[in-house]
Amino acid sequence: MQATRTIDLATSAERASAVIAAEFGAHEASHCADRSPCLIAHLPAIAAETWLITTVTSTGEDSCTVDIVAMTDMKVPYFQWAITGMALGQLERHADRCINVIECAIRAESPPDALKAPMLLANVPFTQRQASLLATAAMATAVATFGGSLFGQNAQNIQDSFDLSDQALTVALAASRAGALVALFVMGLADRVGRRRMILIGLIGMAIANALTALSPDVYTLTALQGVARGFVGAAAIVAGIAAIEESPKGARAFAAAMLAMSGGFGFTAVVFLLPIADRHPDAWRLSYLVSGLSVLIVPSVARNLTESRRYTKLVAADIERGRASEVVDRLYGKRFAVLAAVGFMTNMLSAPSAQLMNKYLDDRGFSNSGITGFRAATTGFPGFIGIILAGKLTEVRGRRPVAALFLCLAGLCQIGFFLSSGIFLYVFSMLSVLAASCGGLAISTMGAELFPTEVRGTSNGMLLVVSVVGSASGLILAGLLADPLGGIGRAIALCAIPTVLAAVLFVPRLPEPAGQDLDEISPNESLPEHAIVVD
Repeated sequence: MQATRTIDLATSAERASAVIAAEFGAHEASHCADRSPCLIAHLPAIAAETWLITTVTSTGEDSCTVDIVAMTDMKVPYFQWAITGMALGQLERHADRCINVIECAIRAESPPDALKAPMLLANVPFTQRQASLLATAAMATAVATFGGSLFGQNAQNIQDSFDLSDQALTVALAASRAGALVALFVMGLADRVGRRRMILIGLIGMAIANALTALSPDVYTLTALQGVARGFVGAAAIVAGIAAIEESPKGARAFAAAMLAMSGGFGFTAVVFLLPIADRHPDAWRLSYLVSGLSVLIVPSVARNLTESRRYTKLVAADIERGRASEVVDRLYGKRFAVLAAVGFMTNMLSAPSAQLMNKYLDDRGFSNSGITGFRAATTGFPGFIGIILAGKLTEVRGRRPVAALFLCLAGLCQIGFFLSSGIFLYVFSMLSVLAASCGGLAISTMGAELFPTEVRGTSNGMLLVVSVVGSASGLILAGLLADPLGGIGRAIALCAIPTVLAAVLFVPRLPEPAGQDLDEISPNESLPEHAIVVD
């Protein structure tokens, strides 16, 4: 990709070359593509491998022509189609700014302001390796999220297929959370044998479990298989996030988390768009599980493009002990773990019943599967997209902690409004809660990876996942038990939103702020005492 510009200057070629060298740190090259002499400078625009190539041609004693090329050779797997337009636009803006810088320098004027990155591009440049790992981790996240969303989104159809009561359905959904034990094991291994291997194992395990789910003869078999699938889903998605955050440059870790969250949103949206198929036959929901089973075909491609994070590779080379659960709860990191565990437990008491039972709630309100698809498309996709992008920018500028506290509190209050309202307010509160939950949830999930050292980053997040799953199971069971006494599933879920508000107000402010720091500064390795710090 490249952007070209040409400018005529009323100055000598020698002076123009001196200005370019001084302003951009350019150095002479023997020749460029057309064999003519040129000046080359590093231009950290959209990627670390972005270059400014200028060719100065004399047209007179006090005149010259400058040809400018801003270019990058960066390519990312799977999502090149999505970034090409934005990257080219940014190169065009940088080429225009280079012209302005040269003109201002020649006139001895102040240079123009530095360009700001567009909303969908990182504030700091990625290397080719970093961008490729992030894109591949995003693809793995999309596939895993698709497979992990099937049970909740097809809950009503599964309930009808097996003739389950509301309480039996909520118990089945809660029981499938036991798969967190599988995730804990796999994520613990991610600290011992590597991120890459465990992401691939997670994707394969999920695909096999979901393919078998399509053949489930009864709800007990389905629940057991979904427990296994959820374990592999959690492991693949969370370890992919860990790898992406470990590889990302400082100032772009939240952006990386946002890109993974966005790809997860694509996976979730794909499940929603398949819902109308379930209207055609009582067992048509099984087709969605077969589609997830076929996702195993993409694993070889992911394996070719996925590299191990350099931070983990260096840790292995240093022969540092990895995966010790005791390190997660010791004096350095124990308080962080306790606070994050409390936040995870309390917020999942709402997020699980809200996500898994919302379709049933809408069905009780008279929505068909097609109507539910339309509602979720209108209130989930765009607001979630805005929330994720907003979080990726705000958390780097304002910090993770204030963003998480503010938006988690707002999400809880909007969820209460949604499940206690009707009519147009269903749409309003749903959109606001999705936007706020996307923003607050991304801030917390980023902190979950940042606030523990590399040697236990998988283990700590596995332990946090187990606690969060206990919270989600508690929320599902509580919602199921209170639905009849309170007069409906909506009121029961609204009650489950109170812990989320309390977590945002009481616990999130107790976390340390990781924004703007290197990972080794935030979470030093305990085997290196010269870098150890005690968190108040």
